[in-house]
Amino acid sequence: MYIRFFFLLLFSLLFSCQSSDTTCSLDEKRLVGRVDLDIQRLEQVFFGAKNKEEILSLLEKYPEVTSKALGLETYPNMDSLAGELVRLHLDSSMQKLNAAVATEFADLTDVKVELEQAFAYLKSYYPDFKEPKVYTYVSGFGFDLIVDEEVIVIGLDYFLPINHAFQPDIPRYLTSRYERKYLAPMVVLAISSRYNVIDSKENTLLAEMVYYGKAYHFVKSILPCTSDQYLIGYTPEQIQACWDNEDIIWAHFIENELLFETNPFEIRKYIGEAPATDAISADAPGRIGRWLGWNIVEEFAINQDLALPEVMREADAKKLFKDSGYRPRGGEK
Repeated sequence: MYIRFFFLLLFSLLFSCQSSDTTCSLDEKRLVGRVDLDIQRLEQVFFGAKNKEEILSLLEKYPEVTSKALGLETYPNMDSLAGELVRLHLDSSMQKLNAAVATEFADLTDVKVELEQAFAYLKSYYPDFKEPKVYTYVSGFGFDLIVDEEVIVIGLDYFLPINHAFQPDIPRYLTSRYERKYLAPMVVLAISSRYNVIDSKENTLLAEMVYYGKAYHFVKSILPCTSDQYLIGYTPEQIQACWDNEDIIWAHFIENELLFETNPFEIRKYIGEAPATDAISADAPGRIGRWLGWNIVEEFAINQDLALPEVMREADAKKLFKDSGYRPRGGEK
């Protein structure tokens, strides 16, 4: 009992460490395919519509948004959807929410620039990549982000500041990851799934760790100057503490023979959303298996000297782990 208490106390103390700042510059060669992105503010035109006929006209003008974001399939017809949108947009709370978004997101230049850079980097790695159309909307917290090959729809109301009066109905520990600096990383993370090749027969914790590790490696490669906190959703203090405790975290996985665990309930303890990874410590952030998987994939990419597409094509999690030569670095970062 004494040893267990000391371990938790040590972990708690180490989780108060601070992280250091780093500098970064973009690779100009990867920005050659940069385009001038047009982010279309649909909340402005939809809330500006005066009647159902104008809403119907907009629904027909933006069919991708109508089908992918506004849930057309859940209504008997488009006329019914238009009527519901008119009712929704006349609601006083929705009007206040739209006004709050208009104030907070009057200027989206920072998001535009980051997405332009990301799409240019994507083209440099994947020449066939074609930038999707990008729209914004205010859905009354109906959706946060919709990403597919042709269209991206951003529910801006989800990305209001954490201290704003309007907040989505999600756990408090998740709300901080819905501020505007997380927007571009979330888009790129969603895009990563197109290129993240997996073996569907692998159902181990290691396979899950590697999948998310490849996803974060992808985002870091596409947004190299974005702080890790906006990629994985940990605070800088949590990230530094994870590095300081990497050997302890790894020892927990090895001593408990977790890498080849197939029980979904056990896997969820280390991969699923949670305020903490209680199986290790109440002070360890949730999803720590994803963070550890990211380290394994980074080691694999470096030690095998592989470009991003080659890393993403490796579907064998066991082979990737073996070839990574991963070992904890004892707090070095």
